[in-house]
Amino acid sequence: MQNQTILLIGHGSREQSGNLEIEAFAEQWRTRQPQWRIEVCFIEFAEVLIEAGLDRAAAHGGQVVVVPLILNAAGHVKMEIPEYIEHARLRHPQVEFVYCRHLGASEDILAILKRNLRKALHSLDIPDPRNIGVILLGRGASDRVANGEVAKMARWLYEEGEHPMIDIAFTGITHPRLESIVQRQHKLEMRQIVVLPYYLFTGTLIERIRRQVTRLQSQYPHIYFGLADYLGFEDEIYTLLEHRIDEATNRTAPVMMECDGCKYREFAADHGDGYHHHDHAPQATT
Repeated sequence: MQNQTILLIGHGSREQSGNLEIEAFAEQWRTRQPQWRIEVCFIEFAEVLIEAGLDRAAAHGGQVVVVPLILNAAGHVKMEIPEYIEHARLRHPQVEFVYCRHLGASEDILAILKRNLRKALHSLDIPDPRNIGVILLGRGASDRVANGEVAKMARWLYEEGEHPMIDIAFTGITHPRLESIVQRQHKLEMRQIVVLPYYLFTGTLIERIRRQVTRLQSQYPHIYFGLADYLGFEDEIYTLLEHRIDEATNRTAPVMMECDGCKYREFAADHGDGYHHHDHAPQATT
C-alpha cells in the first residue's frame, strides 16, 4: 500500500537504555526496509505512549499497521492495545487500522534461543551437556496462555538438545522464581546452570537478572553459572515482524490471536454469552 505507516509498539522500561534499544531496533529496521514509514511508541514508561503514537501515525492518513513488539500475548496484546485502536478508529474514521499478531512462540524465536544457549555454553568452555541445567527465564504474566508460551519454548529446546533439565522460571507475577529453580537443579546435581533470558531488550528486569545471577554464583560457588544474552537485534525478529505484517495486510494465511484458555472467553461461556468480547483477530476497517 502506498500510504502506509508501520507503528511499532514496545513495552517500555523505567531503564532508559531499554527504550533506546527499541528506538535503535526501529532505526535498523528502517535501514532494512527503506521504503517503509516506521514509527515507534510504547505501552508505558516512555514519552510517546500508545494513544499519541496512534494519533501521530494516523496523521499521515491511509493505513496504520499496528505491530506489537511483544513476545507473549497477555493483557497488553489482548485487551489494552485493541482498546486503544478502537478509540483511534473513532478519532480517525478516514484511516484504516490493521492490528498484527504478537511475536509468539515460533521457530524464529527458538533459533535465537538455541544460538544464545550455544554462546553461553562456549563461555563455560563447552562442558558435558548432561551435567548442564538450563533455566528459561521469562517475564511472567497473570495470563496462563502467555506463561504457557514460555513453557512451550522450553519444551522445544529440550526436544532439540541434550540437556537433561530445561526448566522455566519467571521474574515476577507468577511462579516459580529463579532462585527456587536453581535450588532444585542444585539438588539434582547439575554442575553448570545456564540462565537463558526470554526477553527482547535490556531494561530494569535484565539488570535485576544480572544481579541475581551474581548472587547465586556466590551462594553456590561449586556451580558454574552462565548468563545468556536476551533476544535483541537478530534477523529472525525482523523476519518474524515482516511476516506478521504480511499475514495481517495481505491475508496470506488464516490468522488468529492466541485465545485458547483465555479468561475472558471463559467468563463469557460461564455467563451464557456466546460473544467473545475482546477481538484477537487482526482487523482492517475504515
